[in-house]
Amino acid sequence: MNISKERLNQARVLVVGDVMLDRYWYGAVDRISPEAPVPVVRVTREEERNGGAANVAYNVVTLGAQASLLTVVGDDEASHKLEALMLNTGVQTYFGRDAQLKTTVKLRVIGRQQQLLRLDFENTPQTEVLASQTATFAELLPSHHAVLFSDYGKGGLAHVSDMITRAQTTGTPILIDPKGSDYSRYQGATVITPNRTELQQVIGGWRDEPDLSSKVQNLRDNLGLQAVLLTRSEEGMTLFDAQGQLHVSAQAREVFDVTGAGDTVIATMAALVAAGASMREALPLANRAGGLVVGKFGTATVSFEELFT
Repeated sequence: MNISKERLNQARVLVVGDVMLDRYWYGAVDRISPEAPVPVVRVTREEERNGGAANVAYNVVTLGAQASLLTVVGDDEASHKLEALMLNTGVQTYFGRDAQLKTTVKLRVIGRQQQLLRLDFENTPQTEVLASQTATFAELLPSHHAVLFSDYGKGGLAHVSDMITRAQTTGTPILIDPKGSDYSRYQGATVITPNRTELQQVIGGWRDEPDLSSKVQNLRDNLGLQAVLLTRSEEGMTLFDAQGQLHVSAQAREVFDVTGAGDTVIATMAALVAAGASMREALPLANRAGGLVVGKFGTATVSFEELFT
């Protein structure tokens, strides 16, 4: 597929969803604690990265497209740190603030090149702040070529159905990284991108490929979706649409870390669709991007040059 760098530079993606701050504490593990049978990590380095929808938006701009990020955060240290991190990315941020909300932080403790522990700090936003974001969404929508909803089940997308309806009226492609067992709120989206575990929560297990295809196509029809993109880790990805299904195999490489791979896949799809590609054209490149990012540590991104060379 021939998408020029210039065309991608003009593409604008509106990312809406749950953001989080990814913290990493790296350290040396030299002994076991005398208090309990656990390793003692002597922290030697700390790192902070954009997580959740913030990582998705960052992936969009790293590819060379433009991204706006609409989200709800607390009025706390983590949210200001996240805003500072986003300042350096080129992403246009629209942060709704709720003093009662604790900005989601995922703290990962790393020792001997592996994750030893993850601590999550979070709560759920108030509906008033979410409602105000719907108005901002309506203002931002006309200037964007695709909308990407990044749902991490943290409450930031309580009004997603209203936003989908509004985006449908403008004919803007709607891509959703879904969460939970009820996909009815994604009715009318262009494409949803569940992984195997997420899809099983909704359609149950499947005996074989024909059974999977039948169940997914039923889901697609019931929800009025143009497509379902199933990400299958080492088995690659399968796109189910009105033409049937299109499968791409995973690109064999050493898997270092799968954190954020789904973010990269949907961000690549959204950027390419915003630049005028069809979903079938975008699929192999999104698959390649996912393959590249699992070879990197933590929430990572892929550049235009990496993807197209």
